[in-house]
Amino acid sequence: MNEFKKNVLIIFAHPALQKSRVNSKLIKYVNDMQGVTFHDLYEIYPDFHINVAKEQAQLLKHDIIVFHHPLFWFSVPALLKEWMDLVLEHMWAYGRKGSALKGKKLLSVITTGGRESLFSEKAYNRHPVKEFLYPVAQTAYICGMDYLPPFVVHGTHTITQEMIAAHGEDYKEIITALRDDTIDLEKAAEMPRLNSDMNDVLKGRKL
Repeated sequence: MNEFKKNVLIIFAHPALQKSRVNSKLIKYVNDMQGVTFHDLYEIYPDFHINVAKEQAQLLKHDIIVFHHPLFWFSVPALLKEWMDLVLEHMWAYGRKGSALKGKKLLSVITTGGRESLFSEKAYNRHPVKEFLYPVAQTAYICGMDYLPPFVVHGTHTITQEMIAAHGEDYKEIITALRDDTIDLEKAAEMPRLNSDMNDVLKGRKL
C-alpha cells in the first residue's frame, strides 16, 4: 500500500447481498483495487461478534474510511451500527485522550430505492439524503475526522444495468482519486453528493 498517497478502507455492510441487484455489482469495481482494503462486515461477522481490537488496528492503518451500505430506514444496517457502537470507543476514537482517528477522512457510499426527486424539503421524504446521514457526519466530527459529501446511487429498483455500470465506474474513479489524493475537496464540500458533478471534483479528469 505504501506506493499510494493514501490508504483506503471500505467497510461494506449489506445483510442480504444475495438479493442485491446494485451493491453486488458496485463492489466489483473496487473490491480488488490496489491500495484499497475491502472489508465485508456481514461476511466476517455473521454472528455479530466483532473483534474490536482487530477493527481498531485496521482503522489505524488507513487514511480514508468508507462506509458502503444501503440506506435502511434512513440509517445504516444493524451490523454497521453495532460496529460503530463497539469499535469507536471512548478514549480511543473520541474523548479527552481519544484521537486515534483524528485527521482521517470518512465517506458514506449509499444506495437507496428512492429516486433523487423524492429527497428534498418539499418531496415525499422531506429531507435531502445528506440530512439522513447527520448521525454519521456527527460521529466523524466527534472523532476528529473530515466527513465528505456522500456518494449516492438513487432508484436502485428501477435503474438499468447500463446505469449501474456507470455508477460503478464513477465509484472506482472516486476511490482512485481519494487514494491518489487527486480530488478537489473544496469543490466537493459544496456538493449535496460527491457524484453530482464528477468533472468538477476530480482533478485532471478528461472530459
